[in-house]
Amino acid sequence: MYICFIEKINKSNPMRRKLFIMLIPIMVLTFQTLAQGDLLITPTRVVFEGNKQKEELNLVNIGQDTAIYSISFLQYNMKEDGSFVQIEKPDSGQMFADPFLRIFPRKVTLAPREPQVVALQFRRKTDMPAGEYRSHLYFRADKDSKPLGIENSNNDSTQLGVQLIPIYGISIPIIIRTGPVTVSATLSDLKLELQQDTVPYLKLTINRTGNTSVYGDLAIEYIPGQGKSYQIGLIKGVGVYTNINKRNVSVKLNKTPGTTLQNGKLKVRFLITNDNKKTEVYAEGELDIM
Repeated sequence: MYICFIEKINKSNPMRRKLFIMLIPIMVLTFQTLAQGDLLITPTRVVFEGNKQKEELNLVNIGQDTAIYSISFLQYNMKEDGSFVQIEKPDSGQMFADPFLRIFPRKVTLAPREPQVVALQFRRKTDMPAGEYRSHLYFRADKDSKPLGIENSNNDSTQLGVQLIPIYGISIPIIIRTGPVTVSATLSDLKLELQQDTVPYLKLTINRTGNTSVYGDLAIEYIPGQGKSYQIGLIKGVGVYTNINKRNVSVKLNKTPGTTLQNGKLKVRFLITNDNKKTEVYAEGELDIM
């Protein structure tokens, strides 16, 4: 996803213009530790539920130069293919989390290898409707908006110069759950496909019901007609947010050299980690293959 800013810079000669475009790639990812550009963030997903009211985010500049990051909130909806689209207003029944959150600080300057803690506080209100609230915390790398070499450019007053300046941003989900919450999930529409005639992919749908999102790992096991079963696919951090009821997933399978996926079955498990840090099977499905 990219956000594009365009700005014109006029000199004393009104016919002389310079144009630069800042392309801001926004990554919406949910790995345990996330690095994009030169910023490392831990954790990369925050859930406030029960009596939890505070969370500390650990930032580290892993680059070679001092960097400045502005911190704010953005709102996204998830699409059924797992991609995100930025929105301004919530859909019917959707609730944003940012009105109930405080961040400190909202801008940080980090020298190379310097860490920084950002405090996130949930301010609970007694009249909050039950359900799930979600916003995304956005870390934007601030750059000097003046293109390099603008003073030394040629003197053609009719020429329009263009320079692309990438500005990196990372967005992580912040979720609030309050009141009675329920969620369940099932797996359906399992289908094995070959891409480029040789690479096997398993396509499936995660179905979600309830008033909260569901989040976990997809593990795929091959069970041959004879012999031991073994894992051939894994995707970590797969979520289905509350604005959709299903998500379509495609998983590349790691086929063992010299073997073929036939005369057996594929077993898919959707695994979640509960409050006690134990992994449990939340949903599962099977596909017979000939």
